[in-house]
Amino acid sequence: MRVLLADDERLLADTVAEGLRKLAMAVDVCYDGEAAMERLGVNRYDVAVLDRDMPKASGDTVCRWIVDAQLGTRILILTAASGIRDRVDGLGLGADDYLTKPFAFAELVARIHALARRPPVSSAPVLDQFGVVLDIPRHRAFRDGELLDLTPKEFAVLSVLMHGSGQVVSAEELLEKAWDEHADPFTNAVRVAVMTLRRKLGDPPIVHTVPRVGYRFGE
Repeated sequence: MRVLLADDERLLADTVAEGLRKLAMAVDVCYDGEAAMERLGVNRYDVAVLDRDMPKASGDTVCRWIVDAQLGTRILILTAASGIRDRVDGLGLGADDYLTKPFAFAELVARIHALARRPPVSSAPVLDQFGVVLDIPRHRAFRDGELLDLTPKEFAVLSVLMHGSGQVVSAEELLEKAWDEHADPFTNAVRVAVMTLRRKLGDPPIVHTVPRVGYRFGE
């Protein structure tokens, strides 16, 4: 899952982003509304978490921009305003959800997962394919009932491959969905992550390399 987090409270934004990355999310962070729209114009995000009160362009402005552009990105508004009128106004802009500050990190994570499961960004909470079970909310993966010790990046790669439903997933798509904007597209990070994931999944091999095309999950 790829998430954009826009909040001018830098310490809060950086801390939340680090927590989300530990849960295998690819997170890009910005601190004002203009920067948020710049990133949204370049990258595809499953969920955008927007602080309502940001400099240069407010969260309301960014929210309207996402809706008008029909990006398909789900929107979670963060704000210190907790009144009913504020929540109604935020949802009326086209936001999918609304969370007041201060918030519990666990609730934020649950809401992000819930938004990512909504169409058109369809993501079942638990995937079960070819003996591999991926429990996304609990961040656990099993093969034939045995718990796998995966890093957050390996978990993210496995999620993208399993969501491919047997189709070939290119290295470029893996890089886009499982890494953030700071990833170097010319590194061998994808190849290394797939290699270590394949080793941890064990035999018989279930992640297959399709030469010059990408990777496929399945028998």
